[in-house]
Amino acid sequence: MIIKNAAPGDVGQLLVFRQEAAGWLSKLGSDQWQRPYPAERLLKTIDAGTVFMVTDGDVTAATITLTSEPEDGLWTPRELHEPSMFVNKLTVARTHAGRDLGGRLLDWAGERAGAAGAVWLRLDAWTTNEALQRYYLRHGFDYVRTVLEGTAVNGGRRVSGWLAQRRTGPAPHGFRDLTTAPRPLASD
Repeated sequence: MIIKNAAPGDVGQLLVFRQEAAGWLSKLGSDQWQRPYPAERLLKTIDAGTVFMVTDGDVTAATITLTSEPEDGLWTPRELHEPSMFVNKLTVARTHAGRDLGGRLLDWAGERAGAAGAVWLRLDAWTTNEALQRYYLRHGFDYVRTVLEGTAVNGGRRVSGWLAQRRTGPAPHGFRDLTTAPRPLASD
């Protein structure tokens, strides 16, 4: 499998991915990702070089967004002072479910984040999606706290935010990595 930077022409595929994931989550009883994601917002993240796709032959098998920009209101100023990168929108096609492709992507993200100078790989998960929370814990993340609407740090507003982190570093992910080199994190 190959991992590469997403290109503007991938927006349609990534939106289909999100719809597929939202439908699957809905069948599991979760309200996660039920609002349509704006294509222009996705295009901005692609243009910023933070969206990556895994392909298996001609099939797009997974996607992940890895950014140095935290979502507002989740992490404390002290935490934000620590060099970190943040995982968003990790999605695996249902055709590739059950192969731990998501775990391999998390390993890849931790390695890439470390190469950029991050100490922490951080993420937030839907507060009511306990299965996803257990998944992240099984993949080496430590629970930090849960931020609910009205309790977000830094004055932010969140519907939910189950926060977790793990240290960055090399990991055997097995992808043929065709991504551009990560940009070093800005230092204070």
